[in-house]
Amino acid sequence: MINYNRLGYEIKRNLANFSEKISNGLKQPQSKFLLQILYGILVGNKLHLSEIARSLNENITLKKTIDRLSRNLSAFKQKETVMKNYISVVKKQINEENAVIVIDNSDITKPCSPKMETISDVRDGSTGEIRKGYFTVEAAVLSQNKKMPLPVYEKVFSAAEKGFISATHENLQCLKSLSAHFSKNCVRTLDRGFDANDYYRYFLKNDEKFVIRSKKNSNVIYNGKTQNIMDVAGKYKGNYRMNFKDKHGKKIECKISYIPVRLCEFPNKALVLVAVYGFGVQPMLLLTNLGVSEKKKLCMIATKVYLIRWRIEEYFKFKKQQFELEDLRVMSLQSIRNLNLFATLVTGYIGMMSCEKEDTIFMLELKECSKRIFDIPKFIFYGLGYAIERVLARTHSGIKGFLLKKEQSQQLTLAECFAGLGFE
Repeated sequence: MINYNRLGYEIKRNLANFSEKISNGLKQPQSKFLLQILYGILVGNKLHLSEIARSLNENITLKKTIDRLSRNLSAFKQKETVMKNYISVVKKQINEENAVIVIDNSDITKPCSPKMETISDVRDGSTGEIRKGYFTVEAAVLSQNKKMPLPVYEKVFSAAEKGFISATHENLQCLKSLSAHFSKNCVRTLDRGFDANDYYRYFLKNDEKFVIRSKKNSNVIYNGKTQNIMDVAGKYKGNYRMNFKDKHGKKIECKISYIPVRLCEFPNKALVLVAVYGFGVQPMLLLTNLGVSEKKKLCMIATKVYLIRWRIEEYFKFKKQQFELEDLRVMSLQSIRNLNLFATLVTGYIGMMSCEKEDTIFMLELKECSKRIFDIPKFIFYGLGYAIERVLARTHSGIKGFLLKKEQSQQLTLAECFAGLGFE
């Protein structure tokens, strides 16, 4: 039988230790606010300040708690310090020499909130429709063993905000942040939206490894001639074979080709076009600068690296669904950015918990608490998120016990007693 009080205490202690690490360098009120907001999101699985306030169980009116959280949320400007500390914690879960970093864009749609600050038109990735909302760019590094996505960069931006340059500029800022924190040997994996000269120029200039899915209308230099990339891929029908399983467990047999090419914009830089047949009528085209001597090995590595980028899609889906990210109830862009930051930190905390405590009694009990109908899948975030919510909802003390500083003991030691009586 599960002892929910003990399990709840362990979760709170673990969260408090995580919050202490990422809040290093913050003032005490900011550190307390950070722990409270992370705890509230975990308990309620929502970003509503009212739900976060209820989870804290404070001995004051709910309105006062909400007002305090709202003030701190809009005034919190220590993102760089927190993310720097957080990334140092994430690095313990990866092999920095060959880690895979996935970068992608997403959106937060708010079609019924036209009065929100600097809201603009965005393309809803779920429906393809143009709606009101905000753009996001995010990056996640995959953990060493279980290949779980651990977010390492996030930013919400709007085309209507003052000082906005372009989405490409925001994406390049993301790449610069990754360059500052991670090795050049980490493979940057990107989708077709990043098949542009600006990104190739950045990677080639900084000598960073990448795998980018190419668009079908791109041109490349092959055998000294400029040709359409699909025409070049059509000359090869797959020299190597590799088997994959899709999300339904169905076996897919792929044929892969290795084609040396160069980009028209960078004719002096040798790249490799990897054409993968088997995932549709047309081949999947990957451009990479991975340096592997064996052609077969390079094809396999490039294909595997790109195919595991779907993990960031699961990460986006989890963050939006689990915490109801698109149901934000704040008006200012600064508050929206901070809530997205905190949701990212909570997601990273759940990911690191799944990596650090694998196969422990603590993790086995959490899995039991998740009450899944079927076995918990490889992407364990949903099961852990629900289990943590279920356990913490049964506790009634909130997180206040971990906010108080350890006071110095008032009990006299034996030596102090003897000294007070005149004995040496």
